[in-house]
Amino acid sequence: MEERLDPDSLRDFAAELAEASGRAIAGMFRHPDLAVESKEDDSPVTVADRYAEALLRERILDRFPDHGIVGEELGTKDEDAEYVWVLDPIDGTISFVAGVPLFGTLIGLLHEGEPVLGVIHQPITRELAIGTASGTTVNGEVVRVREDRSLAEAMLLTTDPGAVGEHQDLAGFESLWSRAARYRGWGDCYGYLMVASGRADIMLDPIMHPWDIAALVPVVRGAGGVITTWEGADPIGGASTVAAAPGLHREVMEILNGTGAR
Repeated sequence: MEERLDPDSLRDFAAELAEASGRAIAGMFRHPDLAVESKEDDSPVTVADRYAEALLRERILDRFPDHGIVGEELGTKDEDAEYVWVLDPIDGTISFVAGVPLFGTLIGLLHEGEPVLGVIHQPITRELAIGTASGTTVNGEVVRVREDRSLAEAMLLTTDPGAVGEHQDLAGFESLWSRAARYRGWGDCYGYLMVASGRADIMLDPIMHPWDIAALVPVVRGAGGVITTWEGADPIGGASTVAAAPGLHREVMEILNGTGAR
């Protein structure tokens, strides 16, 4: 077992990774010749996704050759290593392709399977969230979730409301959004950045992949929030996410799962 790393000692390195990948992605944003392909699951992928992930992997392995990597586009390397980086170079490729800056790069670090460092980077608006157990910052400033909002005052976000009925209980979701003050589709990782920085109150996704989740957990938790699966379980190893301040999260769980008062 290698010497344990202090996640806070990696904040500068994480920022360097985000800056390098962000420059590459920003240079291809709204490019008229950007080619878009469809993967086996019909989700889009571009050269920007693959190039940014290749750049991240190269820099990580140059610094930490014994670490593992799980990436959305370029597969896995030593996924059973003590430390594993989990990468989604463009979370929200649909938005990226459409020229909408509600996407981001996700960089997560797992230690023995537990998330210890998370990065959400929006390279167009230049917002960089870094989270560890000691706290979450956005562009170097400490941020916190809004803890004094009732559901009737809350802003609810999700990526794709049309996917809810395919993967979760639609009635619970409809009950939730009908009680929230505002409901918008400002989704993908940017929605979690908004919750962590106190600009929105609830962010949820009915279906997720490991590379979607790992970076979100330290960012949300470091900001004082709670993030679980749709059923309230640990999101690592799960396939859905719900993020909110602690009290609001409990209420959201009750409504989504049909146990809250109607």
